[in-house]
Amino acid sequence: MDISVIVPLYNEDESLPELAAWIDRVMQQHGFTYEVIFCNDGSTDRSWQVIKELHQQYPQMHGMSFRTNHGKSPALHVGFGMAQGDVVITMDADLQDSPDEIPELYRMITEEGYDLVSGWKKKRYDPLSKTLPTKLFNATVRAVSGIHNLHDFNCGLKAYRSEVVKHIELYGDMHRYIPYIAKNAGYKKIGEKVVQHQARKYGKTKFGLDRFVNGYLDLITLWFLNRFGSKPMLIFGLWGTVIFLIGFIAVLCLIGHKLYVLSTVGHGTLITDMPSFYIALTSMLLGSQLFLAGFLGELISRTSTERNKYDIAETI
Repeated sequence: MDISVIVPLYNEDESLPELAAWIDRVMQQHGFTYEVIFCNDGSTDRSWQVIKELHQQYPQMHGMSFRTNHGKSPALHVGFGMAQGDVVITMDADLQDSPDEIPELYRMITEEGYDLVSGWKKKRYDPLSKTLPTKLFNATVRAVSGIHNLHDFNCGLKAYRSEVVKHIELYGDMHRYIPYIAKNAGYKKIGEKVVQHQARKYGKTKFGLDRFVNGYLDLITLWFLNRFGSKPMLIFGLWGTVIFLIGFIAVLCLIGHKLYVLSTVGHGTLITDMPSFYIALTSMLLGSQLFLAGFLGELISRTSTERNKYDIAETI
């Protein structure tokens, strides 16, 4: 099979028939063998009933439905597991992503050898309250991920080699960082294509401004897990040791100063009356806790069932 198209959706019953007909028309014009997997994220409208009707009309279109709303990332993760095509295309169900882009995305994967191609909605039809935070968000992700050639990490229109989607795991709201996750998994040939962005035709957006706050928190989590997830002692142990030593040296200095005062003056302020003593003691306790956190992290890592699980590209 040439292409699997994965469409995560939530309450998009009005747009689904038009989207299905559009995708089928493009596939027929270019002679692709294909499947469409509609991933219904617990919609409360008629979306699942419409998907069932579309399956009767287009047998190559099928789907799955969550009992409750779990989010876009879990929907994509399940869709990736179901995909059978050589190239996997993801797109949103709101008709803002154009299926006419599919042939060129397919060509870039199969002929130019990209592992992943991300769409870039260079000209957007979104309000300023959405475009400005998006630009700031993408600039931050570029700096953190090191993928400097992408301008729109969160674009729903992407193409992947089948191998890529089978080796990455999505959860929470990590769909925003699929290129970063793929890069961390060893798929580093990542390209970009300018794609057409269309104004929403039906319904309203399902995302609010809170996604930008959550997005930054997820980015920090992803960066931390990538750097220290398998070796937590490198950060907790290091900083725990540094903070402990600072506190310990400070205590030694206080004791030395106290002994010097006693030997020259004969009396002085009690160490326990000095605020610096408690600051030093707190540093030692904090350093010890950080070190123990790193040690416990190492113990958990050592007992993990995936400790020695590695992705092997090929053998001869």
